[in-house]
Amino acid sequence: MNIDKAVVSFAGTMVLVGLALGYWISPWGYLLSAFVGLNLLQAGMTGFCPAAMLLKKLGVPPGNAFH
Repeated sequence: MNIDKAVVSFAGTMVLVGLALGYWISPWGYLLSAFVGLNLLQAGMTGFCPAAMLLKKLGVPPGNAFH
C-alpha cells in the first residue's frame, strides 16, 4: 500500500467514524466528518497533507499524488 491509498483509506474511515458518532453518540460527531472533508479539499488545492507527511515518516512507500 502506498501513501495515496493509505491517505484515502484513512480519510474514508474517519468520515464513516464521524458519521457513526454523529448518529449514535452526539451530533457533535459530525464535526469530525466536516473536518476531514475540509482537510481533503485543502490537500487537493495546496498539495499539503498532514496525514501523508506522517505516513511518509512512518516509512510508507510514496505514491503519485503526495511526493
